[in-house]
Amino acid sequence: MAKLSADEIGATERAAPEREERDPFLTALGERVRTLRLRRGLTRKALAVEAALSERHLANLESGVGNASVLVLRQVASALNCSLAEIVGDETTGSAEWLLIREVLQGRDSEALKRARLALTELFSQTPRDPNRDHRIALIGLRGAGKSTLGRMLADDLKVPFVELNRVVEKLAGCPPAEIHSLYGASAYRRYEHRALEAVIDTHPKAVIASPGGLVSEPATFNRLLAHCYTVWLQATPEDHMRRVIAQGDLRPMSGNDEAMDDLRRILAGRSELYNRADMAFDTSGHSLADAYLQLRGRLAARLAAE
Repeated sequence: MAKLSADEIGATERAAPEREERDPFLTALGERVRTLRLRRGLTRKALAVEAALSERHLANLESGVGNASVLVLRQVASALNCSLAEIVGDETTGSAEWLLIREVLQGRDSEALKRARLALTELFSQTPRDPNRDHRIALIGLRGAGKSTLGRMLADDLKVPFVELNRVVEKLAGCPPAEIHSLYGASAYRRYEHRALEAVIDTHPKAVIASPGGLVSEPATFNRLLAHCYTVWLQATPEDHMRRVIAQGDLRPMSGNDEAMDDLRRILAGRSELYNRADMAFDTSGHSLADAYLQLRGRLAARLAAE
C-alpha cells in the first residue's frame, strides 16, 4: 500500500479545520480503530507498520478525517486480528436472533453478562471442563502489576512450577518477543503466544502462570486461558505501573514519549473490560510486597475453596 504523498497530506490537513462537523460514522469508526489498537497495546506507529500504511493516514482514520477505502480498512482489521465488521460497525445487528439476544442482555451489569458468557460457553463447549483448571493460577494485568514477583512467591508457596509465558514464547521462536514483533510483526507474535499457552496447558497440570499484558486482546488465546486456568487480574494505579517498570530498569515507557502516562491510562481503560473477565481481581497498590502477597494468598485460598 502506497503512502500518502506530501500533497495529499497537505490537502487533508487544510481540509480538516474547514470541516465544522465531522461525519458521525467516520468519527465512530475512527474511535473503534483507536480502541482496538490500544487494547492490543500498539502504538500508532506500530499499527501503521503492521498494516502497511503511513502513520499520517492512520492518524486521519482514527480522528475521523478523510474517507478510508475498504482495502485500507481490511488491512487495519488484519493487523488488529479482528473482523472487518468489528471495525465498520456492530455485527450483532445482522440477524433477528442476534437482535433478540441483544434485547435479553441489554442493560445487564458486568456480573450478569459474565454469568451469561459462562452459561453460553458451557452450552457450546465441545470439551468437558478441565479438571486441572483450579490448579493452574494465571496472573493477568499490565506490566508492573506484580505478576512475576507475586507469581514466583505463590508458586514457591504452592510448590508448583512458575511459568512466564513470554519465556515460553522466546523458546518457541528462538528470539525475544521484541524481535518477533520487529522481524515478523504482531500477527506472528500472537501465533507464538497461542502456541506457548497450549504448550503450558499440555505440560503443566499445576502451575502459576504470568501472562503477557496484551494476551487478553486476542479472544481465542484469552478464552483458552480462561477455560484452563483460574485467572487473577492483578490491578494497580497507572502511576504504580509506571513506577515499578522504571524501578526494574526498563526506561522504554518514557523513552521519546512525553505522553507515556496518558498512553498507559488509555491502554488500561481499553483493556479493563477484558481484564474484568478474570475469576477474581486483586489491587496491589497501597500494599507492601509482603502484605500484598499475604492478602492475595488468603483471598485465593478462600475463593478456590468455595469453587
